[in-house]
Amino acid sequence: MSRDSIKTLFHPFHSGDIAAPDGGRFLFLGAEAGFALPADFAAALDCVQSLRPEYRRLEASGREPTPTLPEAAYTGALVLCGKHRGENEDRIAKALQQVPAGGLVVIAGGKEDGIQPLRKRLTQLGLSVEALPKYHGWAIWLYRPDDVAAAIAALEAKPVLVEDRFHTLPGLFSHDRPDPGSQMLAERLPTDFDGNAADFGAGWGYLSVMLAERSPRTARIDLFEADYNALEHAKRNLAEICPRLNARFFWQDIAAEPVKEKYDLIIMNPPFHEGHAAEPGLGQAFVRAAISALKGGGRLMLVANRGLPYEPLLAEGLREHTEVCRNARFKLLTGRK
Repeated sequence: MSRDSIKTLFHPFHSGDIAAPDGGRFLFLGAEAGFALPADFAAALDCVQSLRPEYRRLEASGREPTPTLPEAAYTGALVLCGKHRGENEDRIAKALQQVPAGGLVVIAGGKEDGIQPLRKRLTQLGLSVEALPKYHGWAIWLYRPDDVAAAIAALEAKPVLVEDRFHTLPGLFSHDRPDPGSQMLAERLPTDFDGNAADFGAGWGYLSVMLAERSPRTARIDLFEADYNALEHAKRNLAEICPRLNARFFWQDIAAEPVKEKYDLIIMNPPFHEGHAAEPGLGQAFVRAAISALKGGGRLMLVANRGLPYEPLLAEGLREHTEVCRNARFKLLTGRK
């Protein structure tokens, strides 16, 4: 997400179009580091951020973020939009639930966040919104009316059931179906594995479930995921689908926080986007972390977009590696340490 969106969010306060709060407590959904509060913004701020890298940046900036919605009363709310329409709408629904009638809700995002369609949708739901363009985006705001039940029902995220067994939610990666790359990997997971495995970037648990089902003698699977909400869904999915599996769950930024265990097998479909922007270095950091976390003789299995240059890293850190297969979009790489 562009830092411009953060500046856009606070611009109406700086410009005087909205009076800065003289007290109370504001909820900040989708909070990111790097914002500057107006000098007269006197409200306390509760920053909610479920993505581990941005959560850590908020901590480093002196904030005390939380990955989940606090139990508190709020006088107003701020919403910073991201790339997922369903998640943006759900954040607004939560804001409307948490503030009282007459409470201020300020929302901001760029064109890539769908801010203009979002503004139109709020208007269609009968909410009276004002708007101000700035920094290549729009700030929109409203004062919560007395009756917002219908708007909240329309905006809040609806649970999704994938393949009649995986629980997910809009805003999670590939929330309505298994990612095609992950499916390619799942079809080629071992059937005789009996050691300790890790799933790096586990999402809502699809690959871990597939490994457990293909190799029923798996001793343990550790799931590492930077999205707190995805990890919570993975916990539910593994508990329901593989209740006897020994599984552990780590809310962790693989690219920046070291993995303490060593594994016989690591499986992954590493991310290569941060926000809207492609970031190939993110996937490369996952590969380096996986190589470091393998035991001697341990095996790495990963799926990646065909154009991503992971082979030099595998050659550098593993004693052997190969490309198992590819299709028009993906390639499956394996190696042994």
